[in-house]
Amino acid sequence: MIEFNLVTTAVAAIIPLVMGFLWYGPMLFKKAWMKEVGFNDDSMKGANMALIFGLSYVLSFLMAFILQTVVIHQFGVQSVLFGEPGFAESTGEAFTYFQDFMTTYGDRFRSFGHGALHGTMVGLFIALPIMGTNAMFERKSFKYVLINVGYWTITLALMGGILCQTAF
Repeated sequence: MIEFNLVTTAVAAIIPLVMGFLWYGPMLFKKAWMKEVGFNDDSMKGANMALIFGLSYVLSFLMAFILQTVVIHQFGVQSVLFGEPGFAESTGEAFTYFQDFMTTYGDRFRSFGHGALHGTMVGLFIALPIMGTNAMFERKSFKYVLINVGYWTITLALMGGILCQTAF
């Protein structure tokens, strides 16, 4: 069976923090983002950064955990067969089929590029609609949406690439 790679998941969960440091930092979009959300340097002070970064990492870990099932196609085959008699106990016909399938096709589409493609798709087809809808009701600008969706699309592409490329 395919098992979640917790080490790779933990590493992939660091990516949003690193990307956030770069994307929302002074080298890229700090000034534009702060203007769009109505922050200034004084309003950024006094936050419990340990709590913010800690919870952000936990949420990123959850995202990386489920993103594996999107970028690694073999999880789909496993999920289809999982309810078959004997599969969970590794004794049934479905399990034997799955072992044969993994021997033949287990490494297909397991590259950084393929994972990055699916991560990008998640950014554009899940993050954009959610953030775009929220932004419309919150009366946020198009620039606000571009900054945030750009961050998530690139971040999810990197996460997807790392998750997909790493062997299970």
